[in-house]
Amino acid sequence: MSPTTSGRPAKPATILDVAAAAGVSRQTVTRAMNGMPGIKESTRERVQELARELGYTPSRFAKGLVQGSRTSVGLAIPDLTNPYFPAFASSVVELATQRGWHIVVDDYGHGGRSGLDAVEHLAPHVDAVIGYLGGYADQAQAALGRRPLIVLDEIPGSAAGSINFDYTQAANLAVDHLWGANRRNIAYLDAHDTRQSAFPPEGQESRASSPAGDIGPCTVRGRAVASRLDQTGSPWSLIAAEETAGAARAAAAALLRDRPETDGILVFNDLMAAGVLKAAADAGLRVPDDCAVVGMDGIPLGELLTPELSTLALDLREVGRAAVELLDGLLTGAVAPGSDSARLTLAHQLILRKSA
Repeated sequence: MSPTTSGRPAKPATILDVAAAAGVSRQTVTRAMNGMPGIKESTRERVQELARELGYTPSRFAKGLVQGSRTSVGLAIPDLTNPYFPAFASSVVELATQRGWHIVVDDYGHGGRSGLDAVEHLAPHVDAVIGYLGGYADQAQAALGRRPLIVLDEIPGSAAGSINFDYTQAANLAVDHLWGANRRNIAYLDAHDTRQSAFPPEGQESRASSPAGDIGPCTVRGRAVASRLDQTGSPWSLIAAEETAGAARAAAAALLRDRPETDGILVFNDLMAAGVLKAAADAGLRVPDDCAVVGMDGIPLGELLTPELSTLALDLREVGRAAVELLDGLLTGAVAPGSDSARLTLAHQLILRKSA
């Protein structure tokens, strides 16, 4: 797809565009693009050349209807070592398999690959893609042509479908709980270089400060937490680390050394919160008596930690279900690409356990 003068993507070429350019019927284009008999070789070559010039890519879903093959869906995942993603992927695979779909997984978070690399790798083999792409929605949808793309946790752009999460609601739940428990020296541990970085800054000043110097939240969930903490009118601390338990442990250890008065820590996700709990134990702190800790995502790991982790939880099975059902609607035509019905927002639930 090429951009129009208005800056919006041009409408993708359709099978009717190719038929009109070649002066043949739609059925002839179908035969030419799918390697079917019944047309001259010269006609086949002419149609295929015009299709390339127009940027037309036949839908593998439509091809499956013609040839009787199964629907194949690509699943782009940034890091299967993070327990969040296997839980989500498992739900998608289970529910898609019930529909008779074939799932192809690309775990792209290795060797410097991006979400766009994953989609380009999957594109020749699938009818649609579901994925956490980290800000490549427009480019990935262009790579897929008319085939549906569902992106999660990023600005959807031209993607056919999207699922996002209400981080404002989540931040309000967590901050209000800590504030209600008389926590007045709260810190937020954000993540560097995550799938959230696709969201542009909102231009909002924060009261946050950091042992590493003044910085702003890196992620959309961080900006939601910052906004709610600003509304309390009290100073608060912001630190950031790579999205691993080890990096979070080191960052939290530095915070607790420099700001021993910290009595509540909100954390980007549960995996990083595990590192925070370890840092608190290393510092000789009692959680939650001396410092409460709240994670985000609700992965099963939280129940295995000591103390058990309070978290802003997503029902990951329902996230997977929402993605599969939305894709089903896009494939069958029940949901129009880019419509309000193709833009979903899901909410978190505050699960209180022993850490807060």
